[in-house]
Amino acid sequence: MKRFTNLLKKEIKELVTKQLVISLAFTVILFNFIGQVSKKEVQKATGIQTISALDQDGSPASQALIKGLESARFKILDQSGKTKDEAIETAKAGESKLLLVIPEGFGESLTELKPSEIETYSFMRSFSLIGARGQIVVQSVISALNEALSNNFLSEKLPEHDPASLKRPIKSKDFVVVQDMMAEGSANMVAGMISQQSLLIPVVLMMIVIYSSQMVISAVAMEKQNKTLETLLTVPIRRTSIITAKMLAAGLVGLISAGVYMFAFRGFIGGIGEEAAQAGAQAGAPAIMQKLGLTFSASGYAILGLSIFLAILVALALAMILGVLAEDFRSAQTMIMPLMFMVMIPYFISLFADMNTIALPLKIFILAIPFTHPFLVSQNLYLGNYGMIVAGLAYMLVVFVALVIFAARIFSTDKILTMKLRFGKKKTAAA
Repeated sequence: MKRFTNLLKKEIKELVTKQLVISLAFTVILFNFIGQVSKKEVQKATGIQTISALDQDGSPASQALIKGLESARFKILDQSGKTKDEAIETAKAGESKLLLVIPEGFGESLTELKPSEIETYSFMRSFSLIGARGQIVVQSVISALNEALSNNFLSEKLPEHDPASLKRPIKSKDFVVVQDMMAEGSANMVAGMISQQSLLIPVVLMMIVIYSSQMVISAVAMEKQNKTLETLLTVPIRRTSIITAKMLAAGLVGLISAGVYMFAFRGFIGGIGEEAAQAGAQAGAPAIMQKLGLTFSASGYAILGLSIFLAILVALALAMILGVLAEDFRSAQTMIMPLMFMVMIPYFISLFADMNTIALPLKIFILAIPFTHPFLVSQNLYLGNYGMIVAGLAYMLVVFVALVIFAARIFSTDKILTMKLRFGKKKTAAA
């Protein structure tokens, strides 16, 4: 036991380097900085929008239109007295998202109940996701205009009726049903809340698996390259203990690193999604989720943690074998690619596909990848599909045991020192 403990300490010391600590600290600082900057930009994009208005009609209807826009949380910069070209240049040089031009005859057309045409000039000053919101502002302006004008029409013609009731005579009362639970609310809102809550799970799992596996592959390849693995195999300790120590050390360091990444990523996502979360809370989303039973209990978190832990063990066992096949430290960097593809495929498919409706051959292929099951745990917990959860946990455990047995057989022979997997290298005959 003492020898195993010393071996474990040795492996951890080799993995926890100054470069690792610096990179983790830098990641936390960087992600939180990006999150705060993104938060400010989102607040600017979703706050009061500044637009310019050129009223060439000067009628009471056009003035009422501008006042209606102000009541719809638009800041109006008046460009009256200028030509259209002058107004465009002034608005373009300022902070306006667009210029609204109300032509002559606007009020007269409204009086005759004829369709009226206005002009909007959008100013795209960048092509980022936030900067490209100009079209959304245009749509918001037009929607606000139509809402204000139609309300005025109906109020003048039918003053005894509510304009909102006249325009929307049919109202929908929406309910969401999940298993045996039912609650009043929107299915889109529930899906959005579940997606937001489950966002961290696949990201963190990818970080743990890829990072821990890369550490194991690099460590084994480096020991082969420096011939220290030969010395380690001569120590009077069981070779299965060597495998266990390496996997346990990488798993512990990987979990700590993943925790740091998760903390940093929460700061990043929080900066972007805080406004949406507040909107969801105001709409009563948490109460709806509670009524539908779409919340994690302590046992749910335990099942999720167990699934992620088994996925880590499978990844480390597979990484151990790939590390043995690596010729040197440089080739070890490419050996991580098969493992990355095994994580990326179920990750992206689980985002866009429904496992209940995809074709059977594709479903079998996806479920055969061990890392698919942790991605599906959260939705199976929500839907009460405990049979799928148990089957996934059992499958990952079987794969892990099979990989450990295979790795132990490799370590128990001299093949560990001679096995190599070369790409693109041809043997040259001796002269």
